[in-house]
Amino acid sequence: MSTPRLLLLDTASLYFRAFFGVPDSMRTPDGRPINAVRGLLDFIARLVTDYQPTHLACCWDNDWRPAWRVALIPSYKAHRVATGDQTGIAEMSHSTATPIEESPDDLAIQVPMIIDTLTALGLAIVGKDGYEADDVIGTLARTVGIPVDVVTGDRDLFQLVDDDRQIRVLYTARGVGKHDRVDDAWLQNRFGVPAAGYRDFATLKGDPSDGLPGVAGVGEKTAANLITRYGTLEGIIEAVAAPASAIAPGIKAKLSAAIDYLAVAPEVVGVRDDLDLGVTLDDLVLATTPADPARFAELTESLRLGGSSDRVLAALDRHP
Repeated sequence: MSTPRLLLLDTASLYFRAFFGVPDSMRTPDGRPINAVRGLLDFIARLVTDYQPTHLACCWDNDWRPAWRVALIPSYKAHRVATGDQTGIAEMSHSTATPIEESPDDLAIQVPMIIDTLTALGLAIVGKDGYEADDVIGTLARTVGIPVDVVTGDRDLFQLVDDDRQIRVLYTARGVGKHDRVDDAWLQNRFGVPAAGYRDFATLKGDPSDGLPGVAGVGEKTAANLITRYGTLEGIIEAVAAPASAIAPGIKAKLSAAIDYLAVAPEVVGVRDDLDLGVTLDDLVLATTPADPARFAELTESLRLGGSSDRVLAALDRHP
């Protein structure tokens, strides 16, 4: 019997990559785009074939911009909120109060197709109202008690890497076929910080793509040096307050100016790991056949899933 292993998909990260990486000429006879649907199925087929997980969860953004994070840092993802009559991915959230995320119309209309297809296959879709997929991933990764591979293009999830718990990230920034296997050594080599320090490192340097300003004038190198010297953000703040601190005066001034940001940013940057998701590990067992074969066959025909359907079925059939 194979060693249990859970594959956690940052689903939106993957279907966004599929949408922009697969030609939009892939359409149904009535003109509906299907490139994100087919691309996602191909990604799943490849990952299941390569890593042979015994369990799998398609983690979902029920709320891509949670109010509790915005309350702490109002700029959080503010630049992604759609304006005017644009349609967005977040309309598929189960939370009616969720603001709409700006996204291409041809992608938004594929999200219901993706949900329907994953459901017919029997792949667990796991989300939590008021939380992002990152928080779902964090909770599952740190509580299931078996080795975990997290598939994402989001560096925020590097904070989950834990060699002792056998949690690693399959980082898809260069593509699913060229992904990096991120463990503690990879993080040390790339950023100069251990996984345990990544959250504080990310807090210091900020992330414009998420609307997180970071500490003005503190980049990756300075942030890594501070983490290496003082261990944690709390240690750095204590050093800033100490008159005899070895922190250079210019850096100390920058950190002092950002003290209000540093008081709240770790909670925004940090991934939650304590959610009640209403699922057990048994709910995430990866079946070898579709949960609803008739519906999946119908979708394969109506959406012209073709070879993507064949590949994902073959991958599921071969998994342990």
